[in-house]
Amino acid sequence: MLDEALLDSPQGLAEADHRGLLRGAAEAGARVRTAARHAAEAGINDLRPDGRPRAVLIAGPGAAATQAADLLGTLAGAGSPVTRLAPTGVAPAAGALRWELPGWAGSVDLLLIATPDGTEPGLSLLAEQAYRRGCTVVAVAPAGSPLADSVNGSHGLFVPLATSPYDQEEPLAASAPGVLWALLTPLLALLDRTGLLSAPREALDKVADRLDLVAERCGPAIVTYSNPAKTLAAELADALPLVWTEGISAGPAGRRFASALAELSGIPAVVAELPEALAAHSALLAGPLAAGSDPGDFFRDRVEEPPALHARVVLLRDRPTGGISAAPAARDLALSHDTPISELEPEEGGELATLAELIAVTDFAAVYLALASRA
Repeated sequence: MLDEALLDSPQGLAEADHRGLLRGAAEAGARVRTAARHAAEAGINDLRPDGRPRAVLIAGPGAAATQAADLLGTLAGAGSPVTRLAPTGVAPAAGALRWELPGWAGSVDLLLIATPDGTEPGLSLLAEQAYRRGCTVVAVAPAGSPLADSVNGSHGLFVPLATSPYDQEEPLAASAPGVLWALLTPLLALLDRTGLLSAPREALDKVADRLDLVAERCGPAIVTYSNPAKTLAAELADALPLVWTEGISAGPAGRRFASALAELSGIPAVVAELPEALAAHSALLAGPLAAGSDPGDFFRDRVEEPPALHARVVLLRDRPTGGISAAPAARDLALSHDTPISELEPEEGGELATLAELIAVTDFAAVYLALASRA
């Protein structure tokens, strides 16, 4: 259940936030600026590549690498060469994850390593393997980590992670708001130099500005009725979110939201893109998760018995491709099954800025759910 009173208690939220999640969300814009500065100091802005890499391989632990690969691949557009390298197994001696380059990887390929930790021995071994194969290696990880030493020793390019100046009581989650932007920003700057996508410094500055604006609208001091993130958190209490996305930027934002809900709040969610979501999730809306599927809920003890879990559609929209929107059909389908619907649509702007807004609002919502949920 959600403690709605806690949502409007900035002090209570701060006391419950042992992982520094709210501060990370609020400082996302500052993290982008710091990460862009680190990238420039590492020499990324001065790179003059001979051409585009044949393949861009991204490796890292869990959600950090998965989300980076998803976002970068989407921004690179059709025919994107961006591929995530999944761990191939666990090393029997150390019990740590290991990664392997594809057999075809070589001197015309680029390996990106993104991790908020940097102590993973499997990533250090991967950097050494890439050096032997002739791959270009770029890594974003904490300064002074074993991975930093491995990449520098392999003549790769290392960018220090833009870390927070404060300590939290619990280990940092890979889906924490600050972690995403600290890892993603240098990679955006790098792929801009290769010509795979457009992310010049002025675009990154606009991303930081948009993140600051969202932090003002969604911060803990803003009451629920005028705070879109708190409102979404309250609407998703005791619900199964069906995250439907429309538009290029909305897809990775929706998948990021589902990942953050699972890792930060312990709440499962299912994601699909419109118009395919209409067929993929219609059975969920008509089944036992439908809002009107439990007539006995009227007689439930509101104090002792938890409410039944029902679906709620979360519609994340960017600009629909081709100017034709499936949102009206999505609303009709949800309402025909008495399923409530929440909608988020960013203000106008560039592709990176609108993507940043969708991610930031949903990040805040996931954090509020994590802090205000109670058994």
